[in-house]
Formats: sequence, C-alpha cells, structure tokens
Amino acid sequence: MFVSEAAAVRVLLVDDEESYVDTLRKRLSRRGLSVLTANSGEQALETLAANPIDVVLLDVKMPGMDGMETLSRIKQAHPRVEVIMLTGHANVDVAIRGMEQGAFDYLMKPAEMDDLYYKIQDAHKKIQLSGQG
Repeated sequence: MFVSEAAAVRVLLVDDEESYVDTLRKRLSRRGLSVLTANSGEQALETLAANPIDVVLLDVKMPGMDGMETLSRIKQAHPRVEVIMLTGHANVDVAIRGMEQGAFDYLMKPAEMDDLYYKIQDAHKKIQLSGQG
C-alpha cells in the first residue's frame, strides 16, 4: 500500500462541508497520511498553532474567514507549511491568486483521490528538499 512513503506526512484538511471533510479524512488516512480537520479558517489556525502540520488542504470558499484570508494568515505564521487550495470551477481565478500569495497549488473540487494524494506528496517533497522537513 502507500503507508511507508506517506507515513510522515501530516495533513490539515480545512473545509466547512463536514460530510466532505469526514469522507476525505477517511480516504486519506487509509493511504497512510496523518489527517487532522478543521471546519473554518479560525479553527485551522488554532489547529496549526497546536500541531505540527506539513500540508494544508484549504477550501477557498468558506463562511467567515475565507480561504484567501486563511492562506495569508497561515503563510504569515507558518511559512514552512505548504497549502493546496481546493476550489469549485467558478473560483479558479481566486485559486491562482492564492498561488501568487504562496499556495503550493490548487485542485478543482471534487478532486480525484489519486491527484490529491500525489499533490500532497509533491508538496511534502518540496518541504523535504528545501531542508525544512
């Protein structure tokens, strides 16, 4: 399976759709990733402050603090954390702006599980190659 290569990757999944978060957490955990979840930008920042995280999967569109604001605060407080933006088709321009603000990449929702998994691996490799992992 995937466990050996993914064992060290710590992921924070941030999305206000609780059923989506729950399903995705289970599917990523089955692939050997360590997954924490948050249902808002505020909760994501609290979780990051309390836990070592490598990669954040961040929904662009959330009530309250949206994905762009959350991205900005994550990069300010945790510059080593890589962020992958998750976006619906109407928000691609927002996701591209997110990349300009330091996001690692973006994926369309619902993301194909293999695409998401390999994107997380790519982000984790970037951290390791930069000597920050």
